[in-house]
Amino acid sequence: MKTTEIKSGDYNPYFKTYVDLVGDVDLIPQLEKQLENFPKFIKSIPEEKLRYSYAEGKWTVLEALQHVIDTERIFQYRALRFSRGDETPLMGFDQDVFIPYSRANEKSITEIVNEYITVRNSTLSLFRSFDSNALKRKGIASESPMSVGAIGFILSGHQRHHRDVIRDRYL
Repeated sequence: MKTTEIKSGDYNPYFKTYVDLVGDVDLIPQLEKQLENFPKFIKSIPEEKLRYSYAEGKWTVLEALQHVIDTERIFQYRALRFSRGDETPLMGFDQDVFIPYSRANEKSITEIVNEYITVRNSTLSLFRSFDSNALKRKGIASESPMSVGAIGFILSGHQRHHRDVIRDRYL
């Protein structure tokens, strides 16, 4: 599936920024490319910046990375449910509630990298199992329609967004 196959009704307009960040790409190769590149980016972050926050009340670098991982897990679950035809509306989640319980600042960079690799490999396994019909199936998440294919591109754009934020505001 290519980004150009995703329609505006396939996701909440809130996610348009993430889909646009991805550009015109094929989903699986894009997710694979990020699996190769994102761990290198994480490992390039200086140790002294990992627990740094650029402003009061903002996440640290480790917390932002944990957020990327947590979000990917949640969106995997949505993709699985929708791909299997489950029409039960799914609630949203409060990302700010997750962070204090994540213990992200207690983790090493190696633990974060390994967790990311595990989760992204799981995402790839799941998305490789989908045929074109499954990628077009929709469900309701956070009171908005969302297609399985859109979820994959949102995940890719979400990761890229946070990589850019870390580069621009933390490093």
